[in-house]
Amino acid sequence: VQLQASGGGLVQAGGSLRLSCAASGRTFNVMGWFRQAPGKEREFVASNTVTSGMIYYADSVKGRFTISRNNAGDSVYLQMDSLKPEDTAVYFCAAQRRTGRVYDVWGQGTQVTVSS
Repeated sequence: VQLQASGGGLVQAGGSLRLSCAASGRTFNVMGWFRQAPGKEREFVASNTVTSGMIYYADSVKGRFTISRNNAGDSVYLQMDSLKPEDTAVYFCAAQRRTGRVYDVWGQGTQVTVSS
């Protein structure tokens, strides 16, 4: 099972980017996004659970980022609007093999750089 993330890039503050992540080999009930800025620990950004419809966001991105899933349950997206320089990080998609457990399948990461 692999997760392939794409969509990162360089954007000016206030701009938008859309990240995509596709799973190969199976579908996942819970998928999410994390990010890691230089010199900082990896942090949670957003998650989406297909069966319950539950969506969670980190406080730092609420109102600016939107997570969504495709109907097949094998992809997750992150629409990022009103980007700020502090959103600069490597973004990782992740999935839980078993709902309610740890995120144990990770993508390779995609760089997002927001210039001021």
